[in-house]
Parts: sequence; C-alpha cells; structure tokens
Amino acid sequence: MEIRKDSFKAWLLAARPKTLSGAAVPVMIGLALAWADARESYEAGTFQWLPAVLCLLFAFIMQIDANFVNDFVDYAKGTDDRETRLGPERACAQGWVSIERMKHAIAITTIVACLVGLPLAWYGGMEMILVGVACVIFCFLYTTHLSYMGLGDLLVLVFFGLVPVCCTYYVQLHTLTPQVVVASLACGLVIDALLLVNNFRDRDTDRQAGKMTLVVRIGARATLWLYLAVGVVACLMGLVFAFNGRWLAFVLPLVYLTFHLFTFLKMKSIWQGRELNRCLGETARNIFVYGLLLSAGLLIQAP
Repeated sequence: MEIRKDSFKAWLLAARPKTLSGAAVPVMIGLALAWADARESYEAGTFQWLPAVLCLLFAFIMQIDANFVNDFVDYAKGTDDRETRLGPERACAQGWVSIERMKHAIAITTIVACLVGLPLAWYGGMEMILVGVACVIFCFLYTTHLSYMGLGDLLVLVFFGLVPVCCTYYVQLHTLTPQVVVASLACGLVIDALLLVNNFRDRDTDRQAGKMTLVVRIGARATLWLYLAVGVVACLMGLVFAFNGRWLAFVLPLVYLTFHLFTFLKMKSIWQGRELNRCLGETARNIFVYGLLLSAGLLIQAP
C-alpha cells in the first residue's frame, strides 16, 4: 500500500479509526443508563447533551492519543518489526509518519483531550479533573510499562469499563447505582476481548520481545477460552437488569453472544498468523453490536 509520508491518509491510519468503537461503546452505555434512570425518576430534564458530547469527544481523543503513543513507543522499543509484525501496519514503523511529527501529535492530542475534558468538572465536580489526569497518565504508562507486565487487561477493565461508564453517568445524575457499576464491568470485559485477540495473535513475537502479556503468561489455549468467557460472563452480568424489570437490557445483548461465539470458533480454527486480523476486526464489530443492543434495551424500556 502506497502511503505518502505525513499525508492525511497516513495520519488517519495512525489514528486507527477501527479502535474507536472501544471508546464509543462505554460512553454510549453510560448515557443510555443515565437517560433511562432520569426518565424513570421523572427527572428527564436533568439529562444534558453538552456533557454527553464532551464525554464522547474526550473518549475519542484519548483513544487516538493512546494509539499515537503506542505507535511511537513500540517503534522506539523495536517491538514493531516490519519483518515479523503480524498485526496491521503501524505508521512509524512503515515510515508513513516521522518520529518528530508523531511526538508533536502526541503532545497536541493530549492537550486537546485535556481542554475538551476540563469543562466536565463543571458538571461532575472537581473529581473529574483527577479522573482526567489518571486517564492521561495511564495512557502513557500502558504502552511504556504496564502492557509489558501483563497488566493491560486490568487497565482495559478500569479505563474502558469502570471509568468511562461510571463517569459518563455521574456527570449527568451525580450519583452511581449498583446497576451502573455492574454494567461498567460487563462493558470492560467485552472490550477486553479486543486486547485478548490482539495479544493472542502476537503471543510469539511478544514473548521474544519480553512483553509479558496475559496471553504469554497463561498460554494460548487458556487465552482462547478466556476470550469466550469474557463475552459469556458479560452477558450473564446483564441479569442485574432483568432482576430490576429491564429484561430487554438482558435479552438483546444475547444476540451479541452469537457473534462472539462465531469469532471464538474462527480464532480456534485459525490459531495463529496474520489471518487472526480477521478476528480482530470481527471483535471490534462485536463490541459495537453489544453497545448498541444494551443501549437499545435500556432506552426502549425507559418510561
């Protein structure tokens, strides 16, 4: 593929737009929960669209920032070797984006994310600033240190589950409920499937590079079953909605489980190599399907 250096297409590929579903889904779920709960308590007027948009923008920009950091650091560490890489091609490794420009892009996206997220303190309190600072810090720590220690899956659970779902809900209604916490954990599990299939594909090259991901630590076969389990457990956690009369929020996401199962079987069949990128794309699609179905279930049954 011919990509002109530092062109718009080069930067678009560096931003990895396919990963944005992982940023959108937690915010989508948090907003659906807030909308449904506001209507159920007859306080629909408390839902505000500006902080909703700000939450979504902050999530998108931080995801792009994390992708830039990952692209830069993995290239600098030599993890992205053009000859051995199995995943989608990376901008710095391919020479599509210069190192200096990537440094500038990381600085700019970090600053823009902070500027976008800062007004959320007006809606959610000063604690939102602490949350934003934590997001920025761990955005850098993930690629530079924590992913090499096998802590990536824990960070996904926190920063693609607990933090975005709960904070999106909190800036709207200034409280949290057990349903919101359970939904955030389920969301984190579903999104972790993306990291699992990514690391499942890269298990051999990661081991050689000293990157001790969870997959490297527990082995390929255990990871394969863990991939299936995160989807199943996430859907079972939806029982919390059924027990509270929101049975559609439990039933609809079960459709996602069908997609998840087919991707699991495809992973098992392919087992290794670049062909697993198909499973990566399908998992990103599955995550979005889950977010849409859970959100739809919450909204349809909202009073």
